[in-house]
Amino acid sequence: MALSDADVQKQIKHMMAFIEQEANEKAEEIDAKAEEEFNIEKGRLVQQQRLKIMEYYEKKEKQVELQKKINSSNMLNQARLKVLKVREDHVRNLLDEARKRLAEVPKDQKMYGDLLVTLIVQALFQLMEPAVTLRVRQADKSLVESILGKAQADYKEKIKKDTLLKVDTETFLSPDTCGGIELVAAKGRIKICNTLESRLELIAQQLLPEIRTALFGRNPNRKFTD
Repeated sequence: MALSDADVQKQIKHMMAFIEQEANEKAEEIDAKAEEEFNIEKGRLVQQQRLKIMEYYEKKEKQVELQKKINSSNMLNQARLKVLKVREDHVRNLLDEARKRLAEVPKDQKMYGDLLVTLIVQALFQLMEPAVTLRVRQADKSLVESILGKAQADYKEKIKKDTLLKVDTETFLSPDTCGGIELVAAKGRIKICNTLESRLELIAQQLLPEIRTALFGRNPNRKFTD
C-alpha cells in the first residue's frame, strides 16, 4: 500500500528530528568531554605554576637566609678583627713604653756598664772568633772601651780562649738606639746585633703568649700557645 505525501513528509520530519536529537546529544557529549579535559588541563597548569611559584619563593627564601648568614658572619669577623687590632695596639703600646724605659738604662753608668759586659760576652759565645769589632753608640764609646778588658777576661774564664776586642771608631750605632752593642767579625761577614731594642724584641716574641694571657685572659679556643 503506497504512502501518501503527507505520510512521507511525516516520516522525513520524524527522521530529521531523530538525527537532530542524536546530533545534539553528541554535541553535548563532546562539550562535556571538552570541558572536562579543559578543567583537567587547567588544574594541571595551575598546579604546575603553583609549584613553580613555591619553588621560586623557596629559592628566594634560601637566598635571603644565606645572605643573612653571610652578613652576620662578616659582621662577626669585622668585630673580631677590631678586637684583635685593639689588643695588638695595646700590646704594642706596652712594648713602646718598655722601649722608653730602656732609654733610661744608660743613665746609670755602673748598671749599664755591667749590662754591656754581659751583652758582649753573650755575643762572643755565639761568634767564637779570635778578633771581634764592636759597634756602639758614639755616646757609649768611652764606656765600652773602659770595659773591654773585663769582657775579655770574663769570656776567657768561661771559654778558656782569648779574643781581641776593639771598638769601631768610624761606624757607630744610631743615636736613637737605646743602647747596647753590635759585634762584627770575619771582615764583616758575621754580625750579631745585641742592642737593647733587639733584646726587647726577642724577649717580647718569647713572652708574647704570656703577655696576652696576662692582659686579656686565656683564649678558650686556643689549644697551643707556642
